[in-house]
Amino acid sequence: MTERPKNCDFVLFGVLGDLSRRKLLPALYQLDKSGLLSSGTRIIGTARNDLTASEALERVEKTLREFVAKGDLDDNLLDRFCKRFHYVPMDFSELSSYASLKETLQAEQTAIFYLATPPSMYATICSGLEQQGLAKQPARVILEKPIGHNLGSSQEINQAVARYFDENQVYRIDHYLGKETVLNLLALRFANALFSSNWDNNAIDHIQITAAEQVGVEGRWGYYDDAGQLRDMVQNHLLQVLSLIAMEPPSRLDAESIREEKLKVLKALRPIDESNCQEVTVRGQYQAGFVADQRVPGYLDEDGARNNSQTETFVGLKVNIDNWRWSGVPFYLRTGKRMPEKRSEVVITFKKQLHNIFNDTTTELPPNKLVIRLQPDEGVEVQILNKIPGLGERMHLKATNLDLSFNETFEKKRIADAYERLLLEAMQGNQYLFVHRDEVEYAWRWIDSIVAAWDNNEQPPKAYQAGTWGPVGSVSLLAQDGRQWDE
Repeated sequence: MTERPKNCDFVLFGVLGDLSRRKLLPALYQLDKSGLLSSGTRIIGTARNDLTASEALERVEKTLREFVAKGDLDDNLLDRFCKRFHYVPMDFSELSSYASLKETLQAEQTAIFYLATPPSMYATICSGLEQQGLAKQPARVILEKPIGHNLGSSQEINQAVARYFDENQVYRIDHYLGKETVLNLLALRFANALFSSNWDNNAIDHIQITAAEQVGVEGRWGYYDDAGQLRDMVQNHLLQVLSLIAMEPPSRLDAESIREEKLKVLKALRPIDESNCQEVTVRGQYQAGFVADQRVPGYLDEDGARNNSQTETFVGLKVNIDNWRWSGVPFYLRTGKRMPEKRSEVVITFKKQLHNIFNDTTTELPPNKLVIRLQPDEGVEVQILNKIPGLGERMHLKATNLDLSFNETFEKKRIADAYERLLLEAMQGNQYLFVHRDEVEYAWRWIDSIVAAWDNNEQPPKAYQAGTWGPVGSVSLLAQDGRQWDE
């Protein structure tokens, strides 16, 4: 049974914002519903809005009724959850307003501060907390990623937070690390000899990581145009997944050991710069098209768009890891908006059998594949060859799937949202699912080199129609190596 964390004061900065409404408040409700919030744990929401306690509570209840599945809503539980909630109106940039927050907190309980705010506010908020004596151990602060838009801004933000909080108090969140199938990578790799003994360049041909989105910029054109898909998705989500796939076995299942091995992977990434970027990178920008049978505008036709923007909405990369385990094994990464479907998955393609004794019926034996589905249908799938049942001397083979869908296999277990797990781990003081400052900075170093190469190249992103799998160059990225994307 999951250990219930001790009583704490969970302070949510930006409680009325979109992230809090869609993800954080529903996640806290589900933890309470599962009996994982101690009786004395309180949820303290802060925002600039000058609301009364009852007005704020009314908004929280409306949010939960909107974003929690109806089957999970219970009036008694909702009432219990609302009794935990307290509201403190604050101007985050006014340091004197933090005194009212201090009066609301209980000194004997650990305070956990979740900054669901723009990163530009992190230093100001942390300074206000420190001036009121609220940043002392064992207080914790949770930072939403991405942290910065390049190495320099990332270091500036991290250094500002470090002036007030020690590194062991800082929890940098990446919601991909809370997904069941991402966590299952550790079990899959290190608890099963079938895979652990075949997880290197002797057995694996190549690895694909896909994070496809059907949506466009969803009204966030200004923010997104400053970031682009490389910074928004590759820098954090895809590199974190790649690190877990490629890392060496940690000595122990703890935060420090896992982070050490992930960091080694980031350090071993082969640089992508002007000398090779045209051969190993593809960037695209969606044009008008059809997604799920609905006509959608192009990126430059979205509300608030600048018609000369060269921001990429699709990225394809061929990544090499220069170490003994992965030498010669390419990692192909792709992520984009306005794709045909929403899908995040890892496809590990093993090397083909060298000798084919079934060549009278099967001229070429297709490789085995391990497919790890991150969303929307979380699970693991193994593609193998089987004999087609039937009489006769000739043996006909067919590729079949051994499918472990989490929802079907563990049908009595509700699959928790990633934020539920991450908030619970933060309350318990476990950091192994959170990102260390060094990881953030090494990831930015690698990403910045790609951005600089693109800027110097001065070639605009290639157009692709909404509802397709990206520009033609994405296909060529693998075709030049005699491979193709797994569809």
